[in-house]
Amino acid sequence: MKKLFILIACLLVCGASFAQKTSKLSGKVVDAKGQALPFAVVSVLNSPDTTVVKSGSTNVDGEFIFDQLKDGNYQLRISMLGYKTMKTAVFALTADLKMANLTIEGDAKQLKEVSIQGRKPYIEHQMDKTVLNVENSIVSSGSTALEVLEKAPGVQVDRQSEQIKLNNKSGVTLMIDGKTNFLSGADVTTLLSNMSSEQIATIELITNPSSKYDASGNAGIINIKLKRNKAFGTNGTVSLNGGQGLMPDSPTDLVRAGINLNLNHREGKWNIFGNGAMARKSNFNNTYLTRNTFANGLASAFTQDFDRKNKGVGFQGKLGADYYASEKTVFGLMVDANTVNTKLDNFSNTFIREVQSNAATNNSVLQNAYSKSPANNLTANFNVKHDFDKTGKNITFDADYSNFNNKKNEEFNARYLNQSGQQTNNSLLRNNTDANIDIFAAKTDLTLPVNKTMKFEAGLKSSYVVTHNDFLSEQFLSGIWQNDLGKSNNFIYKENINAAYVNFGKEWKVWQIQLGLRAEHTHSNGNSVTSNKEVDRNYLSIFPTAFVNQKLNENNNIRYSYSRRVDRPNYQQLNPFAFYMDPYAVDQGNPYLKPQFTDNFEIGYSYKEISFSVNYSNTKDLITQISQQDEVTRIVSVIRQNLGRAQNYSANLYFPVKIAKWWSMQNNVSLYYNKFSDGNLQGAVYSAGKLAYNFNTSQSFILPDNFTVEVSFWYNSPKVYGVEQTTIPQYALNAGIQKSMLNKKLKLRLNMDDILLTNYWKGALNYQNVNLQVTNHYTSRRANFSISYAFGNQNVKSARSRNTATDDIKGRAGG
Repeated sequence: MKKLFILIACLLVCGASFAQKTSKLSGKVVDAKGQALPFAVVSVLNSPDTTVVKSGSTNVDGEFIFDQLKDGNYQLRISMLGYKTMKTAVFALTADLKMANLTIEGDAKQLKEVSIQGRKPYIEHQMDKTVLNVENSIVSSGSTALEVLEKAPGVQVDRQSEQIKLNNKSGVTLMIDGKTNFLSGADVTTLLSNMSSEQIATIELITNPSSKYDASGNAGIINIKLKRNKAFGTNGTVSLNGGQGLMPDSPTDLVRAGINLNLNHREGKWNIFGNGAMARKSNFNNTYLTRNTFANGLASAFTQDFDRKNKGVGFQGKLGADYYASEKTVFGLMVDANTVNTKLDNFSNTFIREVQSNAATNNSVLQNAYSKSPANNLTANFNVKHDFDKTGKNITFDADYSNFNNKKNEEFNARYLNQSGQQTNNSLLRNNTDANIDIFAAKTDLTLPVNKTMKFEAGLKSSYVVTHNDFLSEQFLSGIWQNDLGKSNNFIYKENINAAYVNFGKEWKVWQIQLGLRAEHTHSNGNSVTSNKEVDRNYLSIFPTAFVNQKLNENNNIRYSYSRRVDRPNYQQLNPFAFYMDPYAVDQGNPYLKPQFTDNFEIGYSYKEISFSVNYSNTKDLITQISQQDEVTRIVSVIRQNLGRAQNYSANLYFPVKIAKWWSMQNNVSLYYNKFSDGNLQGAVYSAGKLAYNFNTSQSFILPDNFTVEVSFWYNSPKVYGVEQTTIPQYALNAGIQKSMLNKKLKLRLNMDDILLTNYWKGALNYQNVNLQVTNHYTSRRANFSISYAFGNQNVKSARSRNTATDDIKGRAGG
């Protein structure tokens, strides 16, 4: 730690030596009628050589602002589709300057001649986040949201535990349009598997959120922003996509298809927007597992082979309206709904070799399993925003209600065969799960600028959650279905969280700071009605944040950040009863799980578009997955447990390369070391750690006749997480081509994921008496085709984006 402080001190001293006098330049662009022109391109040109110093675009009110400009002589160049490009006279900048309104004239002839060639890069690194421009990516076309995330820098999708990790840390808070939109664990991956990339505009990766965000999510936030149209009048986008999985030794029906529609109508004081999507999915998963047991002189070697065929249809829809009551006040209503009905066929073959007293026998269990899992979600949001003046002083209020209803009906038919292949026993089981979750929440946020360089933010939030989980397990005995009282259970969970936060921000010529403090009081009660087991918790948590940005000069920047965050167990992880998977495996919750708390530290440096950062995080009571093996019954139980301490050290480098005007590259490399320790994990001292790395590269080629080609490659080295080890590298090569037509309103895309069929998982778990080796193949190689068409006016304002009050808690509504 001492060395870290010395490093920071050296950086501060170096930064001070670069300091120089800078000023702020702002203004507004209007048309001949004095109407504001949003999205006009404003470039600051050095005088007299007219080189571009900075460039940006106006906001929805036609305003622009440039910070940290060296004092000197400049002129502005303003351009916009359908208008004549203009240049201002040369002016001297010696202090903060707000220019008079800048008027540009329309040019109908130019509108016919202009061809826009600029494209945002797929990956953009901003001061507080990394942005993936999905709508500009060809290799993302026809993919699901889950597959897009799998290609994102620093993101890993663990298909074994159904977790999404950021910089090899679990505990990611997933948001969609600023709010977490579905379940956690396997249910989150189900949602993202049903969401098409055609619906997505951008994905934001926020590794160190401020106190304004909920404190949940130790790894940070992944915010998926859906496409929004930008116009007065009516406009929209419609897209169709289809794909075929190409996997050896798999079913032929691996067809994927979807349709997406986005609409926006803006007129006068009203803005009405909506979107709808339907997706049909089909996936195949094969898992091969080996393990050993020994008890009472009996040694058993298990070899298990699972084939899982998963298919279903999902629907998503959103409808909202904003009413601009005045220039300062806007009211909003929004309702969104999701439904998915998944069917799963599962066949498993368990081969058991038993050795006792030097005599060996071979037995097997063949199981056919079938399940239907309808799931529904409805969310309603009411929102008010009031601007007190044009300095940015405003207050917002949100009230939300969300309901989740998840049902699962499962049937298991297991046949026990002896060494001769004769059936010796047959068991029939069925499980019915009915989970219902109601979430009520409200929050208010106040933004209070003191002056141009100082700002306060404060807010309050309250949420209340009630979950009912009814699990009925039945066994077919004597010709009738009978309740298995030892497995059936009714679990009720209630939780109330009240939070308050304050943020303070200040800017100087070279420095920017933001300090925040958030307090959250949690009262939770988990009640297992059937087993009469109740766990009640009541605690207050404090979450400080600190961000410092140092502008060394125009091209060099250093940022420092710290945050404390929490991950509470999701509602199903707290559910104590066991879920049957096969005769020798069960999945069990833990009502005594504690929340995990994480301290995150980061120092980052950027030079132009190149960025480098080092990170350290320390997590107490890590929530992880542990397997226990009963040597007598030979049953493996997968449980959730707190692991004493987890530390993560990482270094991340991002560097784009412009090889030619038509050829550009985006590159990201990460090196990290995870260390896990516990003084008493399953009755023994545990310590493990491993150095690992990952990288990805994306290359874009702009060809004649509106053709574009993209090629991407990502690689994850073997790693350790908790008590589980990944024993082989995972990597994939992806490629795609796009053709634009009809003035780029019509786009045709063709791409293929995992061309070399190298994206599969192989791992091991060796701890105490558990010795497991697992290989998992899933539908990673797929050919996709999509077509999209944008209609209406695409060039003016859009519906406003807003967060809701249920951002953090909705992400825990499953497992």
